[in-house]
Parts: sequence; structure tokens; C-alpha cells
Amino acid sequence: MKKHILIYSFTIICLLGFKPGILNAQTPEGTIRYLKTQNWAKMMASVDYISKNQRDRMMYMWGTRSEWKSYTLLHFNATESKYEDSEEEAEPGMEGWSNRKETFFMKQNFRDRTIYNGITMLGKTYLVHDSIVPPAWKILNDMKEVAGHICMNASLTDTLRKQVTLAWFALDMPVSAGPDRFTGLPGIILEVDINNGALVMTADKIGLKPLTTELNVPQKIKGKKINSAEYRQLIEKQIKERKAAEEPWFWGISY
Repeated sequence: MKKHILIYSFTIICLLGFKPGILNAQTPEGTIRYLKTQNWAKMMASVDYISKNQRDRMMYMWGTRSEWKSYTLLHFNATESKYEDSEEEAEPGMEGWSNRKETFFMKQNFRDRTIYNGITMLGKTYLVHDSIVPPAWKILNDMKEVAGHICMNASLTDTLRKQVTLAWFALDMPVSAGPDRFTGLPGIILEVDINNGALVMTADKIGLKPLTTELNVPQKIKGKKINSAEYRQLIEKQIKERKAAEEPWFWGISY
């Protein structure tokens, strides 16, 4: 019965028209920590243009370990959000990764409907500034608890990366934010599952408190200024070149 009431309430919100940004005075504020798990075996299995023998050789190079874990952070309030890597280690022995100083942040301003992302890709830094264009989510009606919050799910198909994403967003946290590029739902996304476990980001710690400088981005940062369409073209070029070389397309760029 409770599930049906929540679904009914959510349907009313959709019918009235959800608009990301300031919803009411009760909009939460704080930081969410995500545990990011990358399963290399499943990521490699999804690369259908590489033969099985070649995939097996590449997996052998990585040894017996197939999963890698790290932490990321999402800072948010009613008008802004910023996603970035965490300096905290999710597992021992990852000091070499945590000390890398590559530029990475993804910021949204709900008030003026813009994004500002700083991303280092293939050794070059790009500053992506453009309008917010929400992904084409398909709202589903399953529900589960994530990090103590009741969440509803939604699916997204990425034809460029050949990925199917399942996201779980919190019904009681009405902010249109989430980890990485996954935003645009009527609640904060607390879990993302790409290609059935190839990459999973799950909120494991939520701290609701007033923010101070967490939403700030570097004022003096060098990089090529581009828009979202130009960034997508870079991704398309990378995927095309990797396919021609019969290598995984996600080497050097975000999965």
C-alpha cells in the first residue's frame, strides 16, 4: 500500500511538471559519497568488436583481479551541484591513483540551467560550458531502499557507448542531480548501474549539512573551452579510433 501511495504521489509531481532547481524551502543540502565499482571483466565483455581471444589476453594482463573500487563525491543544494573524485581511498594500495592530479569536476547550476565541467581526457584538459540538456530517461515503477532512502528507478540507453543504465533516485530528495553525467531526474540519483554491473555507483554515506566552499570550482584553470556537442564529438572520435585499432573504447576516457 505504501509503495502504491508513493508511486501515485510521484505521478502527480510528473503531471504538474517537474522543473529542476529550487522546489521548496525543505530542499536538502549536503554531500553524498558514492562507492564506485568498476568490473573490468564485464566492461571488456561488452566490447563486441574485439574477439574473445583478444579480450581474454587483455584480461590476463590485468591479472586475477577484475574489480576496482574508488570513492566519489556529490555536493548539492537547491540551486547547484558539483561532482568530483574523492581523496579518500576505498581500498588499500591505491595511493598511486589517489595522488593523480588530473582535472575532474562536473557542476550544474539549476538557477541559470547551465553546466560547467572540467575534464582531463587523453592528456588534455577541456572546460565544457553549456546549457543543461537532461538525458532521455524512461521512468519505471520499481522501488527499493538505497542508503536509507526510498528510491524509484529509471532507465537510459546510450547508443554511442552501447550502454544501458539503470538509476535509482530518492523520492524525498527533490534535487535534479546525480553522479557523473547522470542527472535530470526528479530526485537525487543514489545508485547507477551500467550494463548490468560493469560499473556501479552507489551512495554509501549521506551527510546533510550547510555547505561552505564545496561547490566552488578552481578559478584559475587552463583548458580548452568547448560546448557539449564538441565534447560528444571528441568521444565519438575516440570510440571510432579505438574500434579501428581493435582496442577497448574506454581506455583513456570515462566509461
